[in-house]
Amino acid sequence: MKQLCKVILLALISISTKANADTINIPLNRQFFHDKINNEKRKCDKMDGKQDSLMTVGKNEEINKALTEVLFRGINNMQEWVESNESSNNEKIRQLSYIEATLMNFRLSFSKKEVEGFEFPETVKILDTLLRSSNDSSVIHYIEKAPYGIAKIIAEVYADKADYKDAQKIVYLKYCKLHPENIITTIRPFISASFSDSLIYIACKNNPSKLYTYAQSVNTPEGQLIHNSNIPLVKTIARLSLLPNALLYFPFLDNLLSGKNSIEQIQKFVGNDENTYDSVGYFKLLVKTEIDYHARMTSVMKDTPIAMFGVNGLRDVLKDRAIRHFINPINQLHNENNLDVRMRAIDSLSSEELYYMMVMGENEIYTSSFKHSFNRMMQRMGVNPTTDSLLMAIRFDFFKKFIKMAASYNKLDTFLRSMPLKYSRQLMKAFVAKLDEPSGIEDATDVADSYSSISNPLLKKTILRYISENEKKCISEKNENGMLVYGLLKNIFLSEDSVNKIDLTEIAGIPSIYEIEKKSLTDVNGRIIEQVFFYGDEDGKTYFPIFLSSFSSKDWRITQNTEWVEIKSIKGNVFVYANKPLDFDANLDDSAQFHLMEYLRASDMIPSIVVHRGHSYWLPGTINRMPEDAKIVLIGSCGGYKNLNKILEGSPNANIISTKEIGAGDINKPILNYINQALINDNKISWKEMWKSLTKLFNADSNKSIEETWENYIPPYKNLGAIFIKAYNRKVESMQ
Repeated sequence: MKQLCKVILLALISISTKANADTINIPLNRQFFHDKINNEKRKCDKMDGKQDSLMTVGKNEEINKALTEVLFRGINNMQEWVESNESSNNEKIRQLSYIEATLMNFRLSFSKKEVEGFEFPETVKILDTLLRSSNDSSVIHYIEKAPYGIAKIIAEVYADKADYKDAQKIVYLKYCKLHPENIITTIRPFISASFSDSLIYIACKNNPSKLYTYAQSVNTPEGQLIHNSNIPLVKTIARLSLLPNALLYFPFLDNLLSGKNSIEQIQKFVGNDENTYDSVGYFKLLVKTEIDYHARMTSVMKDTPIAMFGVNGLRDVLKDRAIRHFINPINQLHNENNLDVRMRAIDSLSSEELYYMMVMGENEIYTSSFKHSFNRMMQRMGVNPTTDSLLMAIRFDFFKKFIKMAASYNKLDTFLRSMPLKYSRQLMKAFVAKLDEPSGIEDATDVADSYSSISNPLLKKTILRYISENEKKCISEKNENGMLVYGLLKNIFLSEDSVNKIDLTEIAGIPSIYEIEKKSLTDVNGRIIEQVFFYGDEDGKTYFPIFLSSFSSKDWRITQNTEWVEIKSIKGNVFVYANKPLDFDANLDDSAQFHLMEYLRASDMIPSIVVHRGHSYWLPGTINRMPEDAKIVLIGSCGGYKNLNKILEGSPNANIISTKEIGAGDINKPILNYINQALINDNKISWKEMWKSLTKLFNADSNKSIEETWENYIPPYKNLGAIFIKAYNRKVESMQ
């Protein structure tokens, strides 16, 4: 940071030579242009909302002061130089206009985040150099060397130059390098340029499905550019745009280009309409291609296929088809006792295809669906299944995700026992490896979640040993992030056993995970606000009346509104608000949630408890509307790291209760009853006491499926993935 300040000050020194303001007389016919510059200086000063003679672009005061020097002293020097040089009146007016335009363009570009604040001195330095050069000097040299934001500003300031069009092209190429995803939407003014075909290729690599959309409009300038291209990838997209169901071909683009697949081969499965579409054959081809692409990515060359990621990329389509054609059908038949009937949708899938179906449907697959699919995967491998052979066949693709899922559904022991001991040890060692890498935090969260689900003491001991070995290695290498990740995991795992006497609150710097004080849920007016999110599908409409009936009239008063209900405790000061599950097809449930949130904001009521009542696919909607800093969050299928992390970004101290599958109304009702009664009668909620009480209740239920479903719920103190994210984020913040 000090080096950056030094660079800024050096730029200031190089901006013109200091003139004596007292000896400069400004003619009246040029005072107007100086006033315009001074007005722009004031606007730059006020970019942070304050008129305080300080150009503030960030939190670093040294940089802000240095930039202020450039804005006032540096620009003043330039104004004085204009008045003291020997140029004509018209030329001086032009020079002053360049200064004003530079300030205005920088200010506007900064507000659009096209330029960084610390780039201001370099922008002014280039302007100063150009001002002092001859009138006919070219700006191209400076635009070529400057980063995009500065180049754009200088090009626009000198739009009167003869080489302005060439400057525009250079600026556009810089923009395309930063934003390849926007090439096809911005290329029209440059369609006749020599580089347009090359840019279309880059756009195609970045997002082939977006290019396909434009290719369909053959008569537009963009469509003609695509169809006239001689680049093989672009030509293939152009050809596909003329076919029915063209998007279904996109996952295979790389193999189409290499000749491994032909359009005719894929067309056998894609068909021409729904009647000729072969869902099983198509999925099998997707799996085969995934294995092929993954092999390329993990080879020495680390070649990433064009069609691997993004909208309509292989991974995106593989997940969609796994859920649509296989997981949804077996989930919907979860009450079917005849397994041959229930699992018929996956009858024709091989062990590898079942593996991909399960990992791709991690957030959607029900517990029973996973267990039966896992059993079938093992059966497909023969009388003596060897799971190491399966992993080698798929080149260990998604193996960490699969281990996490197998652990969560109590199938990991079975999976590991079906391979030689030395391989199972190597596998678990690989499972906890490389968690210190930038992309390893999600894997570390999976490791934490897996550990909490494993019941085999020997396996837990093995994982803990590998975690400790990796921590020691990171310590010896002075790898700070590795020391943090593995150190936290080790302490979190050790804390599960009370014999170790590890206080995570002290070590990780997080609030208690075992209990929550009532006072921490109370707002400044002494109220506890709970918000329940319902969705207007069949399940939501079924369980909403049951939800209302759980509030006893002796303890609660219910007030109905057109779009929501208010449930207030008679004793204490607890308010529960729930939107009604109105018709989601007409977007009425969404409107109800929005209007309820507006009402709560207007009433200065901030919920400290959030409850999600709906399937996992509704969860992102709840998370996006979740109030800041909720303290208790009850959700159905948590959706792994992505959703946990998003919840904890806004509510870092949340106690999260989640389940491995969708939330069950027969379970959620007693949980909410327990919490709400505790809010009325007690000073705190002990999660261990709550779990002990509810376990006793569900174990006594004659419906054994209730007991099994309850086992899939995770209390805050066992939600090790959430605990890890909390602790990791807290530690990272403290080190910054």
